[in-house]
Amino acid sequence: MLTLITKLRNILSRWWSEFTLQTKLMAAATLAVSLLMSGFTFWAVNSIQQDARLNDTRFGSDLGLLLAANVAPLVADHNLSDLALFTNRFYNSTENVRYLIYADPNGKIVYGIPYSEAEVQNSLTIERRITPPDDYNPAGFFPVAKQHLTPNGEITDVFVPLHQNDEYLGILVVGINPNATVVASSNLTRDVTLAVFVFIWVMVILGGVFNALTITRPIKELLDGVKNIAAGNFEQRIDLPFGGELGELIVNFNEMAERLASYEEQNIEELTSEKAKLETLVTTIADGAILLDTDLKIILANPTARKIFHWDEKSIIGTTVLHHLPASVTTQITRPLHQIAAGENLDSDFLIEHHAVQGNAEEIIRGNEFKITLEDMVDNVAEATTIRILLTEVLDKSKINVRGIAITVQDITKEAELNKAKSQFISNVSHELRTPLFNIKSFIETLHEYGDDLTEQQRQDFLETANNETDRLTRLVNDVLDLSRLESSRVYRLDEVDISQPIEQTLRTHQLNARDKEITLTHELATDLPMILGHYDLLLQVLTNLVGNALKFTQAGGCVSVRAYPVPHDPERVRIEISDTGIGIDPEDQEAIFDRFFRVENRVHTLEGTGLGLSIVKNIIDKHNSRIHLISEVGIGTTFWFELNVAQGTPELQLLDNPNHVQDQSIEVSSN
Repeated sequence: MLTLITKLRNILSRWWSEFTLQTKLMAAATLAVSLLMSGFTFWAVNSIQQDARLNDTRFGSDLGLLLAANVAPLVADHNLSDLALFTNRFYNSTENVRYLIYADPNGKIVYGIPYSEAEVQNSLTIERRITPPDDYNPAGFFPVAKQHLTPNGEITDVFVPLHQNDEYLGILVVGINPNATVVASSNLTRDVTLAVFVFIWVMVILGGVFNALTITRPIKELLDGVKNIAAGNFEQRIDLPFGGELGELIVNFNEMAERLASYEEQNIEELTSEKAKLETLVTTIADGAILLDTDLKIILANPTARKIFHWDEKSIIGTTVLHHLPASVTTQITRPLHQIAAGENLDSDFLIEHHAVQGNAEEIIRGNEFKITLEDMVDNVAEATTIRILLTEVLDKSKINVRGIAITVQDITKEAELNKAKSQFISNVSHELRTPLFNIKSFIETLHEYGDDLTEQQRQDFLETANNETDRLTRLVNDVLDLSRLESSRVYRLDEVDISQPIEQTLRTHQLNARDKEITLTHELATDLPMILGHYDLLLQVLTNLVGNALKFTQAGGCVSVRAYPVPHDPERVRIEISDTGIGIDPEDQEAIFDRFFRVENRVHTLEGTGLGLSIVKNIIDKHNSRIHLISEVGIGTTFWFELNVAQGTPELQLLDNPNHVQDQSIEVSSN
């Protein structure tokens, strides 16, 4: 039996699969409509039956009250003969009454018609007693009705309490037959509905069989053929003996397949070449490129995008892009992606919200362009990468429907750092310029307004202070210009330089200052120092800044030394050291000592400067393809040192500052 059921189910499943989608939809719609109409019909029949039941209840209640009023005196007098005579006459004159039963207050049946006193048998009088409903109230005057089913239909029982002079006499039960016309009409309606339902489905099944035999098969063959064509099998042909429109459709399909096969042979080489060009272009572009369909699934991702989002080891094609993006990216572009895929414009509420979230650090440029900072862990160190994401909709030929979304990802970390450095530089310059300008203006205004009231000494002091502030402002402007020139793309020619000459010139310049501060200024130059490759004026500026700083931060009785000697393990390089026995530099300051406008005196609060000297030194040494190093200990002293290449042969013109090259900002500390 189980095998037979399984075979039958397989046959039905195979037969159902032969139908087209339209046929299945039509069958489903027919089923839905037929069930809806059948349900409505049965609902209407039930409503009619409910109304009829309600009418029977009302009729029985009114009839019971009328009868109770007439028989109550007879029951009170125990006049059973007159009660039976009146009840019999009443029963015979009313067609809808099924039976009339009287019971005493204990429920014992006293009399019933069409039942005799000796034998009263029905479903309501088991053991010659009547059990009233739970809501029956003997002390009340209102009848209670309920229904029960019998082989001859549904009967409405009305329980009427009998009272005479406020004395409870018993129960009168009136059985009401259902309305014959309503019952017949309901049964007819139900039968007709079932017949129509069966007829509809017989017609549907017959139509489905006819459809499968005459239409579904060729359409299915055509569908399989189209799928094969779409898969690139242009050798697909359909051979079915059909005429009319179906036959013409089959012939046209075969002709189309032949033409496509011909086009494939002619254009496959060209298409392959164009595809290879496109793939090469997408692969080699510097920006990340991701192509999505309208379901936000990845169709293409070039190596740059895979590297930015760490997808190198992942299989992401065909998966949803939101499952693979970092959380910071997903949070910001999920809503715009869904809006673009749905063909909607980015709403202004989102743009305002996005701008508020990003603030000044990560500003939105346009509705479909975002700047986002990614946090990555490299060797247990957090590194921030700033990217720009551009969302572009891919439209069809009509430029109306969205076919996909192109995501362009650019690594703008260097650009963001440069912008930040530029903003910080402008802010620092403005701050540094404000103080001397304010002091100059204040003293000049005082001299202008109260000059006659001041003593000669006060005027001289004011003028001297204004002059010192002017010198400070001049130094600051010169340092800024020097630093700007060094950080530009200017070309410097490196020539052969005798390093001893700028060292001796620097010592002569600072000798008087060192004597005034009671600091010993010495130099130790190795004999037969080779010529180095450098720029004399720039190297002189480096030595001047370093020696000047050493004198500034060295106490009276200290020592500042300048040394130059070939590097022991690399004779092609010469090392220059500037050492002092000054206050030293805290380790926490050593990492920022070469930053612009950073001053150690900010912490010691004793000396003043522009904060650009060491930054200029670093840039000059960078121009010489070297690095500035330092070693320092608080209270012991500081040593700055750098190495220069030995000049060999004819000097070369070198472009050492490339605008596309970012210098390494790390600080190296050596114990040598």
